[in-house]
Amino acid sequence: MNLILRTLKYAGLLFVTMAGLQAASPWSARLRATYLQTVDHSDAFTALGINFAKDAVSVNDKVIPEIDIDYAFNESISAELVLTVPQTQEVALAGVGKLGSFKHLPPTLLVQYRANAGGTFRPYVGAGVNFTLIWGDHLVVAGVPLDLENYSIGLAAQAGVDFKIDDHWSFNLDVKRVAIRSDVSAGSARLTTARLDPWLYAAGLRYEF
Repeated sequence: MNLILRTLKYAGLLFVTMAGLQAASPWSARLRATYLQTVDHSDAFTALGINFAKDAVSVNDKVIPEIDIDYAFNESISAELVLTVPQTQEVALAGVGKLGSFKHLPPTLLVQYRANAGGTFRPYVGAGVNFTLIWGDHLVVAGVPLDLENYSIGLAAQAGVDFKIDDHWSFNLDVKRVAIRSDVSAGSARLTTARLDPWLYAAGLRYEF
């Protein structure tokens, strides 16, 4: 009888443990406020009879909302899809001033390694790829319209940390570097390549489902 009771007890404990494991979701989400800081590199070029030095093209910095969806393959490896809403950026040319604006949407997919499994302090690093859609470019210099490429594909890197608050919520700090580049053309003539390659500094909250 004692053997049967012990067997039932262990079976019950196993059932509760398995039920808890099945209830744990691999999904989580982050909501962050992110400061986008472009590095503003560009090649030297000549237009309208003027020689423009390298890095003459600049794009404004701004704070953007960031929504991220995470899937944990195990305690250490996860994937993160970084999303935001469509953004409008202003473009300027040194010595000329404002050229106009363009819109972009820059989703990024990263694979992360997360250290200190089960701990309150969870640092991580990540690497992946960015695909930026570019449209709505209204850029003009001296009455001549300028065009941007309609997309950019580049590498992305990430480092950050989650500070666990409770079973579901964590405070998050994160920094990313993303390669975003576009040729700037007047008609069929390429003038320069604008390399935004932004740094993204973020803070927010993570929720584990």
